[in-house]
Amino acid sequence: MPVHVVWEITLACNLKCGHCGSRAGKRRANELSTLECLDVVRQLAAAGTREITLIGGEAYLRRDWLEIAAEIARLGMHCGLQTGARGLTRERIEAAYAAGVRAIGVSVDGLRDLHDRLRGVPGSHDQAIRAIRDISDVGIEPGVNTQINALSMPQLPLIFDEITAAGAKYWQVQLTVAMGNAVDNSAMLLQPHQIIDVVDNLAELYHRGRDIGFRVLPGNSIGYFGRHEPHWRSLSSEITHWEGCTAGETTLGLEADGTIKSCPSLPKSHYAGGESRSVSIDEALRNLSHRTVRRDGNRGRSFCGSCYYWNTCRGGCTWVSHVLESRRGDNPYCYYRATTLARRGLREKIVKVADAPDEPFAVGRFKVRLERADGSIAPRSIGLDDKRRKRGRLILCPSCDEYMSSAERQCPHCGAAKDTKPAVDETLQRAVQMSIDEMERHGRRILEIAGLPGAETSSPE
Repeated sequence: MPVHVVWEITLACNLKCGHCGSRAGKRRANELSTLECLDVVRQLAAAGTREITLIGGEAYLRRDWLEIAAEIARLGMHCGLQTGARGLTRERIEAAYAAGVRAIGVSVDGLRDLHDRLRGVPGSHDQAIRAIRDISDVGIEPGVNTQINALSMPQLPLIFDEITAAGAKYWQVQLTVAMGNAVDNSAMLLQPHQIIDVVDNLAELYHRGRDIGFRVLPGNSIGYFGRHEPHWRSLSSEITHWEGCTAGETTLGLEADGTIKSCPSLPKSHYAGGESRSVSIDEALRNLSHRTVRRDGNRGRSFCGSCYYWNTCRGGCTWVSHVLESRRGDNPYCYYRATTLARRGLREKIVKVADAPDEPFAVGRFKVRLERADGSIAPRSIGLDDKRRKRGRLILCPSCDEYMSSAERQCPHCGAAKDTKPAVDETLQRAVQMSIDEMERHGRRILEIAGLPGAETSSPE
């Protein structure tokens, strides 16, 4: 069931982003007509879709985008918009709200100088920040989407401060992935071993945001597992974790020419189920069913092929791994993988060996190299997981807060028994008790000043 659909309704764009995977700019020659788009909306509603996010290019450069948005809302689906915001005026935002758009995510990829450099247009940063404020004023929940790469990584705390001050309510962060323009500008790509600092820094910002009602949402390319996973993957009180790529299962992507893909970011060469002019949404889903991560027969390669979490994770984000070697199943941008290797004095780097063609969603070719800390090449045989793959439910270890198989008696990460009670931090316990005692003293003092009864009575424990 295509629960969430991301739909590129035009490839026209008024920015010139150096990391754009779709190489957006000009309209596709054969973009769907208004009537064809409205038919697709009705098919998606019948298929059980709950949310459609309109993207481009720049979606609002298509003249009938409000008509499409209104039909999405009329059929009871949540309509969102992802935008670079250059030219997203308050009038356009008000028109979007009237049409039924209820969430708008604005791309902010750095502070002013860096953002304008990455987006290729001077002044685009100021327009994006202004749009966040206008979106909030109109009554739509404003969010921000940020590409994390070697240039933007050092600015993440400052971006956090800037967008929260502007009124953003959530922040989706994702890696700049080696596709399209980003292959041409590959120096901006993060090296896999840098994912440790990225995730640790984002986790700190996640907790800062939680305290002020601001949500940091790691995209599918960020993670996986490790000590931060229980916090940001859990959207409710239930503790959850990454459960594998949902491309073609609950997620679907559409291109402006009607191409139906298992994910909006993946190349049609491997992940298209047909075009809407010739096949229905239901037919496309059936065509894609054997290419989902649970049915494609991929057993993983390198560290992923040996990973303790493979049967749950199945190699993380398909997009991240496919663009490196034109096949999925080996994802070096994994927190668990990078931290495991780092403890052995190892790290991974990517090296470009082939450019990408000059076409949308084109991929080049990269080699994933295992190195020692001094930069010398290490044999791949020493870069595998030393914990055996496990099937079944994962639970949190009460001692180290890492995920472990519910079938194991001892945690493979710290060695503690599964039923071990978490150690009590006596220093923290004393500090909490002191705070409680202090609040009780203040309470009694207030009662004394007010002349109310109870001033001499201690509060029960």
